[in-house]
Amino acid sequence: MVKCIIFDCDGVLVDTEKIGNGILLEMASEHGFQMELEDAYHLFNGRSLKDCFLQIENGIGKKLPQDFESNYRDRSFKAFEKETKPMEGIVDFLDNLKIPYCTASSGPLEKIRLNLGLAGLLDRFEGRIFSSYIIKSWKPDPGIFLHAAKEMGFNVEDCVVIEDSVAGVQAGINGGFKVFGFANGFNNEDLKNEGAILFHSYDELKILLEL
Repeated sequence: MVKCIIFDCDGVLVDTEKIGNGILLEMASEHGFQMELEDAYHLFNGRSLKDCFLQIENGIGKKLPQDFESNYRDRSFKAFEKETKPMEGIVDFLDNLKIPYCTASSGPLEKIRLNLGLAGLLDRFEGRIFSSYIIKSWKPDPGIFLHAAKEMGFNVEDCVVIEDSVAGVQAGINGGFKVFGFANGFNNEDLKNEGAILFHSYDELKILLEL
């Protein structure tokens, strides 16, 4: 029986992945990096910005400007303020949930809080937000999920992880969690191949979790 749900944030609770990846690709293209949005989902989702920037630098064979990260965060935060919304079905799912839940993300705490707030979900997660930047452990390392489970007061076997990225699924599996992968059309085969149980909507997840 599931006693606690650990949600990733972007692409699981809030609909931000297309926004963030679009801006990253737009900025990277100014330095000679070319990639389709679908491929960015495979390469970047669930990973730290440092890792994403390294992938871009390897692709163009040179270092990105020192202000690339600060410019990206500024441009993406402005876009998030205009375009961020909750994932379809998540509000009803949370409102009917009878067990504890939290979010554990690779993003900085201020970014997680910003996106949850813009999506109208912050009050539902207050006090139960866990960031890789706080514990200095990033997916696919399982540290952030193990930390979340411990802080919530549950053993690994009592929790499930909800993810939408390869790195996130790997982190959950590496930590011994049962992982459910939110299929978005880009990631279906990738998540399934990593061992996630796929779902396509929160109504479907509710049935799979027998809630």
